[in-house]
Amino acid sequence: MKEPSPVVKRAFDLALAVFALVLLLPAELLIALAVWASYGSPVLFTSLRVGRNQVTFKAYKFRTMTNDRNGSGELLPDEERLRPFGRWLRRTSLDELPQLVNVVLGQMSIVGPRALPTGHLAEMPRSYARRFDVMPGLTGLTQALYRGRNRTWDEKYRLDLQYVDTRSLWLDVRIVLMTFVALARRFKFNKRGGSLGTGGTDE
Repeated sequence: MKEPSPVVKRAFDLALAVFALVLLLPAELLIALAVWASYGSPVLFTSLRVGRNQVTFKAYKFRTMTNDRNGSGELLPDEERLRPFGRWLRRTSLDELPQLVNVVLGQMSIVGPRALPTGHLAEMPRSYARRFDVMPGLTGLTQALYRGRNRTWDEKYRLDLQYVDTRSLWLDVRIVLMTFVALARRFKFNKRGGSLGTGGTDE
């Protein structure tokens, strides 16, 4: 398949992101209200991520953890600050809805390698640096194929390069559809009382 032109890719991203933001606005407002009731302000959490050409940007998420600290003023471990509601947001990936704003701002794409926290950059082998040739995505091959399953960083990076080498608009459409199917399965599993961990999101 032919690599999509930057104009076509951007039009696809903008159309899908704006449509999703408008369609999901009631859900976003409800989640924001629930986050505020559970954790207080701020409702959003920002994290410095590595984007295309290794340019950093602030990625947005709904907060999933408290700011509880110990007697010395240090933040408690993540597991102690992660409440059931935040765990559910992570499992269902609803905490990532605000990243649609990053897509509109042109910092992310709908489909692409995941935006890595800056701390991962020094640890990543140089052979995988080509993953930064494209914009990071809300979803990608790893999320579409293995959402909810643990994969090694090496496996994730290999899938990132596979996407970079074979990317096309049709592949993006397929990954979006596969992601919807994976998310639907997670919602169904959660309703049955299953446990899928925290979803692997970083905060």
